[in-house]
Amino acid sequence: MIQKGHSKYFLRYSILLIVFFFEISSLMAQQDPQFTQYMYNGMYYNPAFAGKDGGFRFSALHRSQWLNYTTTSGQGGAPVTQLVTAQGRMEGKNIGYGLTLVNDQIGATSNLEINLQGAYHKKLNRSTLSFGAYLGMYSSSIDYGELIVVNPEPNLPNSGKESQINFNVGAGLLFDTRDYYIGLSTRHVNEPNFDFGDGSYANQLKNHSYLLFGYRVRPVGQLAIEPSLLLKTVSFNNFSYEVSVIATHQNKISGGIGYRGEESVSFILGYSLLKDNSLKLGYAFDLVVGGVEAKSPTSHELMLRYTLTDVSREVQRVIQRTPRFRF
Repeated sequence: MIQKGHSKYFLRYSILLIVFFFEISSLMAQQDPQFTQYMYNGMYYNPAFAGKDGGFRFSALHRSQWLNYTTTSGQGGAPVTQLVTAQGRMEGKNIGYGLTLVNDQIGATSNLEINLQGAYHKKLNRSTLSFGAYLGMYSSSIDYGELIVVNPEPNLPNSGKESQINFNVGAGLLFDTRDYYIGLSTRHVNEPNFDFGDGSYANQLKNHSYLLFGYRVRPVGQLAIEPSLLLKTVSFNNFSYEVSVIATHQNKISGGIGYRGEESVSFILGYSLLKDNSLKLGYAFDLVVGGVEAKSPTSHELMLRYTLTDVSREVQRVIQRTPRFRF
């Protein structure tokens, strides 16, 4: 059982670890797609999030990065990504499950990733320790007709498409209290390799690891503020980070700002479309502030989230305070 004092030490050492990562981080390109609304898509980065909150949860996200971007040859090529997730929890059990589907198009290449997640959640006093893993498939395709080759290879076709499929595995840990959460995860542990054109074009999917940290604050009434941090590394050689602060009022409307290290500033909005807050719409706008000469200045992200609450869950009491009664 983790006591209150132990939780404080855990948080203290977690913050030290985060500071350490900040000191050594430098922005590098990753193979995994990036999402400005990462704080709402924890299961994509870490399978330990699967089924953590109970009920059934679904989400769909579309991201258009560097809108209207064109290359020097006049062609497009900016990343366009879709992410679909579904998760739930076995009734009366500490076991969660989930499904993620990612479609990522970048120029002449396209990647499709489908993973099945499983997680075990252990209650520790007022905290929860979760372990998760995923197993899936990763398909990578290339359209040779869209390639512009500077130094042509004899084995590289001039037209047509080629696709390859490999297994994809990963795992993660998550520690969640009422005040904060911190998760560590690793994706593409097996580092699948893709060789196109008889080995002329090789593209190995490198191991990606993540640290996701969030802190929950309720300064007054029904206003909730949650700063969060996402640290990313490719094979522990290159590091990058994203930070954000989201304010939510009455679990109905939210707004916040974010920053992607040395790349962009983001504005994030959210609104509940139904009275029971089960259906939420999210939008993120990225304004590029670094490397503007090689990118288009804006990116856009639209997301829908739906929650089907577990009917057997305990109904939370709403405490009313009046001048006459206090309880």
